[in-house]
Amino acid sequence: MDMTISNLTKRKTAPFRFDNVGSFLRPLRLKEARDAFAKGAIAEEELKSVEDAAIEELIEKQKEIGLKAITDGEFRRSWWHLDFMWGLQGVEKVYVDEGYKFADVETRAESARLTGKLGGSGHPFIEHFKFVNRFADAEVIARQTIPAPAQFLAELHRPDNREATEKFYPDEAELLEDIAAAYQTFIQELYAAGCRNLQLDDCTWGMIVDEEFWKDMNADFTVEDLSRKYVDLNNKAIAGSPEDLVITTHVCRGNYRSTWASSGAYDTVADVLFGEENVEGYYLEFDTERAGGFESLSKVSGDKVVVLGLFSSKLPELEDKEEIKGRIEEAAKYIDKDRLCISPQCGFASTEEGNDLTEREQWEKLELIRETAEEVFGK
Repeated sequence: MDMTISNLTKRKTAPFRFDNVGSFLRPLRLKEARDAFAKGAIAEEELKSVEDAAIEELIEKQKEIGLKAITDGEFRRSWWHLDFMWGLQGVEKVYVDEGYKFADVETRAESARLTGKLGGSGHPFIEHFKFVNRFADAEVIARQTIPAPAQFLAELHRPDNREATEKFYPDEAELLEDIAAAYQTFIQELYAAGCRNLQLDDCTWGMIVDEEFWKDMNADFTVEDLSRKYVDLNNKAIAGSPEDLVITTHVCRGNYRSTWASSGAYDTVADVLFGEENVEGYYLEFDTERAGGFESLSKVSGDKVVVLGLFSSKLPELEDKEEIKGRIEEAAKYIDKDRLCISPQCGFASTEEGNDLTEREQWEKLELIRETAEEVFGK
């Protein structure tokens, strides 16, 4: 499996050899504008103007550094996942008793709760995508990132939300059908808006491989049961998508203000996640020992691509390039090197607070990834 640069395929569709997961650190002027809007000091149109300008500048930087898929950096969102959920029909933003628990901190206590039956039409993210797509060209595509259907299901099953979920969906089978249908509607409208690359962000797998998760659950179901439910829902939601829409998924173990939420190797979910989820690529966290080894990559079925998240978006320190190259060769023992790409393990700002590094350090990190990709895979 030792391949030289000369016989590695140049990737022309996502995922790309040098790639990024999605979110970027919010510039100060954007944070100030969002704060002013929340306090009623500026109008929504003024906030949008600041967002537009910040996103346009971000897109230029993404192009300059060599990314082939551009995003809005999630600059119009507060959370990587909740804002999408709030945009679905039958869902409202709520404040709850406790935030998500991370290793060293607790997040803001917000969630998404049902107010009625679900629907996916007319989502605000469609217009958000259209703005980014204006800047796509012959060299770069516009990518849309959203939380996976399984992530939405997990949110609706949080203790604070379970009563409302069961009120509107006493039959879980109907809930699963309606989640899938809402996503299908959104995907159809997103495709019509010009999107050809959709990324499903999914922390559910990172949680269910964590032994501490199961200690807190006191559940009468197993890892296998939950894995089956999640993969079936995700597959149902993307079933029937256009053939030229590249759908990928990103799996990590939490990313909030440079800390993490869970630990555990992919091994216990690899057969289902890597073998059965109908995506074309996986963006996988591999920057620390908390994600385990590369052995599970042998379970990645077909010709699906794996983006190794070997670089930390949590830390400003730059990784050692030679060590990274060695880890790529180690991964290539379990999956063809031609099916590998590299990226950070997660976004730089899964929430608007962002990780503990500067914008300059963020771009230096991406520059290192690009250089490494070119040296390993070729330009």
